[in-house]
Amino acid sequence: MRTRQILCPTDFSETASHAMNYAIEMANLYGVSVRLVHVMSEPLSEYHYGIAMESAQQLDRQIEAAAEGNLDKLKSQMLQELNDGLTVQTVVRKGDALDQILAESKVGEIGMIVIASHGHQGISHLLNPNIAEGLANKAKCPVLVVK
Repeated sequence: MRTRQILCPTDFSETASHAMNYAIEMANLYGVSVRLVHVMSEPLSEYHYGIAMESAQQLDRQIEAAAEGNLDKLKSQMLQELNDGLTVQTVVRKGDALDQILAESKVGEIGMIVIASHGHQGISHLLNPNIAEGLANKAKCPVLVVK
């Protein structure tokens, strides 16, 4: 863990913000950098996020740009709280959240994943498997699940 990064998935929810605070604490404790990742689901149609667009591709570009902007804001906040010399990388992935987070955990040197127990899922969490639980079962490194 002492030479590996912490992977911190985020959906920009309040609970994900709590997980990010734990990631900062762990990074400072172990003297490691953080990789912040957001996974975009594939749009179902041009109206997926309640925004009428000319095309699904245009919608996808706008959502990705918004995600990158949000990640940049979080990165700035994290850098203010991290010890000198520690860095934050940001990554946007597309697809199934569990699959993409697992794939990102295999890129580079990830020593721990810090994730929120739940996020922007609403009632859908009753129908879909829990991402944090899936990570805890499938990841090759330790997973800290934050409530």
